Parts: sequence; structure tokens; C-alpha cells
Amino acid sequence: MIGTDPAGAARSPTQPDWSPGSWRARPLRQAPAYPDPAALEAAERKLRKYPPLVFAGEARRLKAALALASRGGAFVLQGGDCAESFADFTADTIRDTFRVLLQMAVVLTFGASVPVVKIGRWAGQFAKPRSSDHETIGSETLPSYRGDLINGPEFTAEARVPDPNRMEFGYFQSASTLNLLRAFAGGGYADLHEVHRWNLGFVERSPLADRYKDLANRIGETLEFMAACGMTSATTPQIRETDFYTSHEALLLPYEQALTRVDSTSGDWYACSAHFLWIGDRTRQPSGAHVEFLRGVKNPIGIKVGPSADPDELVRILQILNPANEAGRITLISRMGEQQLKDKLPPVIGAVRRARSNVTWVCDPMHGNTIATASKLKTRDFASILSEVRQFFDVHAAEGTWAGGVHVEMTGQNVTECTGGAHRLTEQDLGARYETYCDPRLNAEQSLELAFLIAEELKARR
Repeated sequence: MIGTDPAGAARSPTQPDWSPGSWRARPLRQAPAYPDPAALEAAERKLRKYPPLVFAGEARRLKAALALASRGGAFVLQGGDCAESFADFTADTIRDTFRVLLQMAVVLTFGASVPVVKIGRWAGQFAKPRSSDHETIGSETLPSYRGDLINGPEFTAEARVPDPNRMEFGYFQSASTLNLLRAFAGGGYADLHEVHRWNLGFVERSPLADRYKDLANRIGETLEFMAACGMTSATTPQIRETDFYTSHEALLLPYEQALTRVDSTSGDWYACSAHFLWIGDRTRQPSGAHVEFLRGVKNPIGIKVGPSADPDELVRILQILNPANEAGRITLISRMGEQQLKDKLPPVIGAVRRARSNVTWVCDPMHGNTIATASKLKTRDFASILSEVRQFFDVHAAEGTWAGGVHVEMTGQNVTECTGGAHRLTEQDLGARYETYCDPRLNAEQSLELAFLIAEELKARR
């Protein structure tokens, strides 16, 4: 039987000093200043009555897959929008990004020769940390846009007021997104033969077609061999279906707490807003509210590790979040930047290895490579992104640890937000379709090109 604290929140049987609301007694960073506490409390009460978005059994399956990736038995592909938008919400948008992730996964599966764990930055990635609480345009200064779950992107005083009712809208949009993703994943859209045909179309369009044709042909030969052995879409569900998981940064803790539930089979607490939650580079303080919240839920957890990360502090965080040292529980998402990775990552890996901490290592080559153009648009260069991934593999090979996956901000749309790639987008091309409200994303062709290049690296290294 699970007891309750004076506020009525049940306590964890494995963390007796933790409750879903114990984070409220800790220092909280990156929190919006809601002007009406009563409205916030009412919004939280409403969310607590709604069904969970994901289930504990799904989170446990993901944890097992991440444990496999920690020792080289799987490869993680995590991708999706920098920040989801309430306005840009259509079945086509969801389908197109899901399609590209499937295409990338097929290519990476062949290159890594292991299963690919597919995790979307989806169905909840509505809140973003900001480097400043305020934004100035011309002579006017307003609160920063913190994502659609909190306030609006329009540069008006009204839009920038944090509104707790946005959490309910975010919940229902997440539910709709999950419903469609589950239909795609289990309804035949993810069939390997279809995905491979899509890849052949990409190869034909690419300026680097000759480079990619050999890999694409070998994938086709593998599928033909499997069919000759009787493994077809009709006989083998694994060919026409796929496991797919959702993730987002656990930034807005009132939302996360309201969607936290006790698993009826184990009695453990799970954050039911997503299968996988991560702590950002700005909110990973050992005594902070975000670490306190996530230490009590049983989901697999990510931690962003930037160049400012202190190795000893990171080890303390691992001990807080994973006292049982459970494989698959913690994924460390390196986001160092092309220029700093070789110097900054080895000391972190060394500290984690000496502490004998079980972790899965994933590379985020996006955030550390963001630059501002002369026109004040943020962009990322494809060559820098690829360079950081290659350095990530090199460092782990030198350290004797596994490079377990990649984490990218991308979209299935034909945006022009990152420079470079096979089509050689330049700074002058950015304005053609620069649509992000936050950080620049790889477009569909750049995303798939990155997958082919990483597959070449993985195949050469194996």
C-alpha cells in the first residue's frame, strides 16, 4: 500500500523521501512567472484527471532497449522538432517527419548491424529553456518566448504572458500526435520495403547519388534475401511494424507532475507525458528541482552534457538519479560543439567510467554548433554537425566506450534553416523557408544524408 504525504500526494515505495511534488521545495530554474497562481493550480487539477499519454510497460521496454545500446547491441536515433508548435499541427507534418525518421533508421540499422531504437522529440516538446528572461526588438523589451506550452511566439505583451491553460491544449495535441504515430507504427506505414523504396527515391535525387547507391543496393539485396527465406510483410510482423517512443525535455514541472501516475503492476511512479524525458544543460543542478523530480520516476532519463559540465558534479547527479546503477536508466546526451568535443568529452567519459556508472552515450551534434548570421538568423552548418558526430565516435573508440546513438533536431519539411549538405545551401538560401520559432533544424534531405554518412562510418568501424 502506498502512503500519502500531508498534501495528499502518494509517496514512492522505493524513494520514501520523494513525492511527485517534492521538487517544489528545491531551487527551480527556467520557470515561467505565472501571474495568476489560482489559475495555474486549476489547470494542474484538470490535468491530473486526464488519462496518461504513455504507459509504464512502454517505458520499461524502452529502458531495456537503451540498456542494449549502452553495450553496443543497439543504436539510438532520437530526432524531431526543436520545439513543437500549436499552429503547425497537421497530419501531413507528423507523417513527413515520421517518414524521414523511418528512412534514417533503416539506413542506420544496416550500417550499425544492430537494431535502431527510434525516439521522437514529439508529443510534448512544447517548452524551451532560454538564455535570457527577456527579448528586445527595437526599443521594446518583452518576456522571452518559452514554447507554446507556456506563452505565444508573437512579439506582443499579451502573447508573452505565461498562460497555464496552454498546458491543457498541449496535452490534447500530444494525445492526437501519439494516436497518429501509433497508427503509423503499427498499421503498415513502417513496412521496411516501403521505407527502402522511399530511400531509393532520395538516392536518385541526391547530388551524391553514386556515393549512396551501393549502400542502398545492399539494403535491397538483404530484403530480397529475407523474402526468399520466407520473411515477408505478411509472415513477419517485425517487417511491417516498428516500436516508436516519444520524448521531450522535462522543463515545465507543473505539467510533468500533473501527468505523473502510479503503475498498477509495480507500484512505481512514472512520468506519463512521454516515454523518455531529459534534463537540459541549464537545469541539471544536483540540488535543483528538475533533478529532484526525475529521481523519483522510473522512466529512462536523458541528461544533456555541454562543455560547461563538471565531471565530478555529473557523477553526483548519476548517483542521485540512478542509485541502483541500472543499465538503460540514464542516457548522457553529449552536446559539446565541433570545436570543443575532443577536449571536453574525454574527461567526462573518464569520470563516468571510473565511477562504474551504467550509461548510454548519445551525441547531439546540433546545439553546440549554432551560430548567428550577419542577418541575425541562427543557423547550423551541416559539415560541423557531421564533424562532431565523427569526433564523438573517435573519442569513444579511444576511451574504450560505446558510441550509442545520435540526437538531432530535424523536420520532414523542406525548410532552409541549416547551411551545407549535398545541395549546398548557403546563408543566402536561409530566408527561402526559415520557419523555426527557436533553433534551426535539418530538413528532410539533410537528415537522410546525415544518416547515410553515419551509416558509412558505423560500417567502416565495425
